[in-house]
Amino acid sequence: MILPKRRRHTAVHEVLGAFRVIFGSVRKQFAWLESACGVGGAQIWALAVMAKQPGLRVGDLAEALSIHQSTASNLVDRLIRQGLAKRRRDGGDQRVVHLELSARGKSLLKRAPRPLQGVLPDALERLPAGTLRRLKADLGVLIRSLRVKDERAAYTPLADL
Repeated sequence: MILPKRRRHTAVHEVLGAFRVIFGSVRKQFAWLESACGVGGAQIWALAVMAKQPGLRVGDLAEALSIHQSTASNLVDRLIRQGLAKRRRDGGDQRVVHLELSARGKSLLKRAPRPLQGVLPDALERLPAGTLRRLKADLGVLIRSLRVKDERAAYTPLADL
């Protein structure tokens, strides 16, 4: 159904406004995390995943955060340099590296503002399954209609966009 021109114009502006609220909310929480903890949202989320799954590998972390493995590896390197996480080699196979939180990382997570995974992933997780399916389909239609798109951005942390 095509809306009359005036109503369509209003609907376009309302949808743009909704995207602005979403992006603004994400940015606001990132700034809040940065000021409260001194680290970014992606780092907090990575620490939270590592706390829930001690000993996971970089590939597992990348999958949990829905980011590229090289991005996850860089994120882990930063966490280790900051003393928030550490690598542990597998006794049986020295090539296998497991990740775990340091005492400092655990302490930081305890005081970090919630939700640890960020406001957008948290909201998406809490949506009913049917709503999430419709949103995915509708966003797919929107993405396909973009004249310029960066599909690689799908695996980039929101804070890096």
